[in-house]
Amino acid sequence: MLSPSPIFVAGTGRSGTSRIANIIGEHPLIHRIPMETKFLIDPGGLRDLADALTYRYDPDVGEDALRRLSDFLTVRVPGRRDDRGKTVPELVGEQRYRDAVQQLWPHLIACTYDEPAPAEGFGNADRPAGPFEPPSRRRVLPRYFSDRQELLAILRGLVDTMFGGAAADAGKPTWCEKTPFNLLSMEFLWELVPEATIVHIKRHPVSVLASYLAQPWAPPTVDGALAYLKPVYHRWLTWKNTVDLTGRRYIEVKAEDLAADWPGQRRALFERLDVNDFATPSTFQSHKLTNRDDQFDSETREHIEKALGKVIPAMGYQ
Repeated sequence: MLSPSPIFVAGTGRSGTSRIANIIGEHPLIHRIPMETKFLIDPGGLRDLADALTYRYDPDVGEDALRRLSDFLTVRVPGRRDDRGKTVPELVGEQRYRDAVQQLWPHLIACTYDEPAPAEGFGNADRPAGPFEPPSRRRVLPRYFSDRQELLAILRGLVDTMFGGAAADAGKPTWCEKTPFNLLSMEFLWELVPEATIVHIKRHPVSVLASYLAQPWAPPTVDGALAYLKPVYHRWLTWKNTVDLTGRRYIEVKAEDLAADWPGQRRALFERLDVNDFATPSTFQSHKLTNRDDQFDSETREHIEKALGKVIPAMGYQ
């Protein structure tokens, strides 16, 4: 009970991931990383790098992955702010973040060298295009990791430094990170943090789709939202039906069940997270989950239910 495992929160988006991550982070033993960090599973992040330096390795693939990760960690992540105006480095400790990123590169790079760049204009191989020195570009030769676990241990060190350090600053022994599409990256997350618990929160797919329509990042039409959402469900269900989750620290909950019996469901959730129950300030409330039930007329709802096909019962709904 004194040392719970790290936690990843997953879902389709608009299913209650932010709410349940906040609740978990209100527990005295668990610190919520306050915004989606992105660099674990997004394109150009740690997952892509792990593949590029192991079973997808060649020098060009590896260099491209390193360049994208460098851009991710040094430009994109520090430049993205949450609705409070905070960045990930500010939330985990700016100096800690900078040091962790700087210390990562020597573990991943075999060597660097300068390569002559092609002359611009009408120059050729033995004659520069103008009166200036021929340009060159810096090349990076990435390490090849025949032992994938060696690379994962290096990447885990980055996560432990950032997330573990932020939790320690908050006086808590572990952390919770929420990114909805952790849903489609569970194998990598368990590779990276084998002892982690993944909490998957579900919501009725029709309600999820209705909420998508109100988001600026999602298609604004029903058919567009279906085109976005259906592959997510199908990928998740295909994966779940082909893996054995026995022995994995995996928790699946419905937002509707949490709202119907909040104290009991909260107690059960914390028990499965190996922590004592705690009366959190935040809760799940039924009226906030059903406020879009009348958004569709009967014809549109029938169209949506038909389009989702077997997804609705497969996710445990009628």
